[in-house]
Parts: sequence; structure tokens; C-alpha cells
Amino acid sequence: MKRGDLAELAGSCGLGAWTGFGVLTMVVVGHDGAPLFGDAGLVSWSVAHRPDVAVAFARGVTATGTGVIPYALAVLAGVVAGRTRRQRAVAVALCLACLGAGQALRYTVMTLVARPRPPLADWATHASGWAFPSGHTTTSALTAGLLIIAVRIRSPRGRPALAVVVGCWGVLVGLSRTYLGVHWFTDVVGGWLFALGWLGLCLGAATRWLPRQWTPGTQEPTDATAP
Repeated sequence: MKRGDLAELAGSCGLGAWTGFGVLTMVVVGHDGAPLFGDAGLVSWSVAHRPDVAVAFARGVTATGTGVIPYALAVLAGVVAGRTRRQRAVAVALCLACLGAGQALRYTVMTLVARPRPPLADWATHASGWAFPSGHTTTSALTAGLLIIAVRIRSPRGRPALAVVVGCWGVLVGLSRTYLGVHWFTDVVGGWLFALGWLGLCLGAATRWLPRQWTPGTQEPTDATAP
């Protein structure tokens, strides 16, 4: 695939995800932050199905979606993506910038929307701040996306099994937030859409502007194929 085509595809996916996020945000705001669709039912189901082992597992999973771990994994993604010391240093900086800027933008949206969380009596773990979009969900999805992209860059075949494991981790962190009762499911969906949108735009920009050796599997247009 040509670099321009890949950049356009990534940007289009990102724009599409953010369009969905924008629609969901307007619905949330239009309902004054009240539960939507099956939100209340999913939280009620979670509260009624909480054996100690499952709660302990969910707490362990959810803890990996915040704090030092996502940033350590973002650094790992940069190290995996680069082939030389200089490339790795630049890749680490880009991954950290993508994650940090995404978190800052997500926090801004969360503050503006100011959606209340589910009732405190339903919580099975600590939480703070507003609900939409879920911070743990957004952070873990961004981190998982960076790792999957890094694996793809290093190995054009993509190592599907590893990508699936990383993707499942990102999904589980989001689901654990609803299971533990600290987020409505639409908060989690909002986090996934936001992360996908931000990753798509970042990948599109990187594909368009980074040197060719950073995007294996893509092709530069030749004299015969250039417009």
C-alpha cells in the first residue's frame, strides 16, 4: 500500500471514530448525563454477579489501565518500533506524546461534559473525576493501539497472535470499569471511540511525514504511478 493511501485510510478511520464519538457525546449531553440504552441494566447485572475471584481479577486488570504501566508500555512500543538507537529515541518520544496529548484532550472533554458516575453504592473499586469518556478505557486503548502499531512496523506481517493479546487487554480494561460499577458502558464506548480516533489521526500524520524506513510495507509513488 502506498504511503499516501495508508495515511488517508488511517486519517479516515480516525475521523470516522471521532464522528461517532461526537454523536455519542451530544447524546450524553442531551440527556444531562443520565444513563443511556442498557447502561443501568449492565451495572445492575455487574453488581449482582460479583464473586470474590472475579472482583479481584477485575481490580487487577483495571489497575493496569492507569498510572505508570501505560507509559512504560508506550516506551516499549517505541523501542519495538525503532531499529536504530536514534529511531528508538524518536519513536519513544512520539509514543509518549501521543499518549500524553490524548489523555490531556480526553480530560478536557470529560471536564466539559461533566457526566456523573453510577451510584457510589455500586462501586467495587476507587474512582475519581467525571465519567465520560472513561479515562482507564481511553488510556489502555491508546496504549494497546501503540503496541499493535509498533509490532506492525517492526514485522509487516503483524504477528496476529500478539496483536490479539494486546487488543484483548485493552478491551478488558474498559469492560472492567463497568463491571466494577464506576462507569456506565457508554462511558467505555466513548473511551474506545476517542482512542481509535486519536490513534487514527496520529498514525495518519506519522505515515505521511515520517521517513520511508519507518513505515515498512508501504510504497512511495514511482514516476509511473505518481499523479
